[in-house]
Amino acid sequence: MDYISPKESALRVNRWAKNTIAAGSRHSVGLKFDGTVMAVGDHKHGQCNVSDWCNIVAVAAGNVHMATNTGNAHTIGLKSDGTVEAVGWNKHGQCDVSDWSDIVAVATGWRRTIGLKSDGSVIAVGRNNDGECNVSGWHDIVAVAAGDWHTIGLKSDGTVTAAGNNRYRQCNVNDWCNIEAVDAGYLHSVGLKLDGTMVAVGQNKVGQCDLSSWRSIVAIAAGSKHTVGLKSDGTVMAVGWNEYGQCNVSDWCDIVAVAAGLTHTIGLKADGTVVSVGSNEYGQCDVKGWCGIQKQHYD
Repeated sequence: MDYISPKESALRVNRWAKNTIAAGSRHSVGLKFDGTVMAVGDHKHGQCNVSDWCNIVAVAAGNVHMATNTGNAHTIGLKSDGTVEAVGWNKHGQCDVSDWSDIVAVATGWRRTIGLKSDGSVIAVGRNNDGECNVSGWHDIVAVAAGDWHTIGLKSDGTVTAAGNNRYRQCNVNDWCNIEAVDAGYLHSVGLKLDGTMVAVGQNKVGQCDLSSWRSIVAIAAGSKHTVGLKSDGTVMAVGWNEYGQCNVSDWCDIVAVAAGLTHTIGLKADGTVVSVGSNEYGQCDVKGWCGIQKQHYD
């Protein structure tokens, strides 16, 4: 067998990571072991209409715009055959993914959907007022993330590229290296390095980018104005906006995956159950009865 360096191995694994929980602005989504999907929370635009989905291997939940908080959102499901399902608000064509194929990962932002293809190229549909869908020239991408107005792509060499609005320097990621995971919030971007430390750029008004002291991180999630990190021991850290208690995760344990929405955070436990903190105005934290949710797995 050819030698694979630790760096190459980590990035190869990251490419096939499947997101099995997702937190939108006002709803939460969970992928079960049998490939079916559960959803709770705001259902104004049918974004929780996932009960008939099957053969799903990853899920993503779109956010409302942080400033307007209008309640418009959508949900995306990646199928085992590389096609994509979508439900919810579709004013800007963000759910027009029925013709997609050969997809290995998906991400959702405000009014758009991003798809990573098996050849490392990227496609996008939806709002593009700030160039956030200008990803057609990207190549060698192994992971994607979408904020409100910007899109992040992790390359196979551990560097990062970005497109879209850069008002708060949230796209200033060109000097990042040795990155194995990325995520994007409302106006900030975060990266997980191979050594378990973090980097962040963008708006830091409420401390959502104060991650320099974090260590032993194995997974990350960026909410609208908060950032969550999963540690190797199954505990969780969070910084940023905490008006609704969405950062109150210090007592969590045995966590294997995390997701962050507008005002809530959810965590998947090793036993397949789910925990949550934050606003529950729309029932987005009503996940206590969930069970059989998949761990994040790798092909």
